Amino acid sequence: MASKIPTTALTLKQFLHRQSILGLYRKMLRTIRHVPDQTDRKYLRDWARDEFRRNRNATDQDAIRMMIIQANNHLEELQRSLALAGN
Repeated sequence: MASKIPTTALTLKQFLHRQSILGLYRKMLRTIRHVPDQTDRKYLRDWARDEFRRNRNATDQDAIRMMIIQANNHLEELQRSLALAGN
């Protein structure tokens, strides 16, 4: 009997990484919704989408970890800016 698991199935570590990255992406988009200026909001949303799309096929675990750290730093910076602006 053949295995029902596809040959391209993610390992547990890859699956967990993927889940945390998707959560980070959603959190970033939710935070961007609070940007008051519509032009800035669109720019940031497009930038975030482009960055995540551009890196979605990355496989090097060290590079992925660095991208996650960078994305978290960008998110924290945006949250601080919004807090300072009173949003």
